[in-house]
Amino acid sequence: MASVSKRDLTPLEARVLAVLVEKEATVPDSYPLSANALTAGCNQKTARDPVMDVGEAEVLATVEELKSLSLVNTVSGSRVLRYEHNFARGLGVPGAAQALLTQLMLRGPQTAAELRQNTERLHRFADVSSVEGFLEELAGREPPFAIRLPKAPGAREARWAHLLCGPVASVEQAAVAAMPRDEEVALLRAEVAALRSLVNRIAAELGITP
Repeated sequence: MASVSKRDLTPLEARVLAVLVEKEATVPDSYPLSANALTAGCNQKTARDPVMDVGEAEVLATVEELKSLSLVNTVSGSRVLRYEHNFARGLGVPGAAQALLTQLMLRGPQTAAELRQNTERLHRFADVSSVEGFLEELAGREPPFAIRLPKAPGAREARWAHLLCGPVASVEQAAVAAMPRDEEVALLRAEVAALRSLVNRIAAELGITP
């Protein structure tokens, strides 16, 4: 059973682990990663949700925690210490599932179609149904590693999220997390407008100016 089953990962632990998997595939000449490269990967502005701003000391402390979970190893033999992941073996998942979890940890909730596209450099899936098959397996584990989120209003496809950092807080939050950003902003604006209307009505009843 995976070491991570002993406890949930923190968001930064998930980011560090996912960055190591990503960079192994995308910049193999620089892998294993130095602390500087790993920190840069965690703070990357593209293909990240949420975007983070963490220091090297925080990353190194996180690496030590991941080493205690047997998910990261230190590689010596050069002037600079480097770090490699032990994702698939540490979590007990195949390479295809590793790719899916990595992208979910890096980019947040995504549809199966989005995951197929975003995992292209990590693992090539034959079609969307094969992606869904691996996601269903991850969701069926005990404890589950992934969950299908409630379909957002107006969305054609449901999105998936990983559970390595613990359960999704609530169905309502899961639905918001699964929304495309423009829909989420529209929902928030509607809620603000409703609150403003309520305040104005109460103010009018009390005879005061809001």
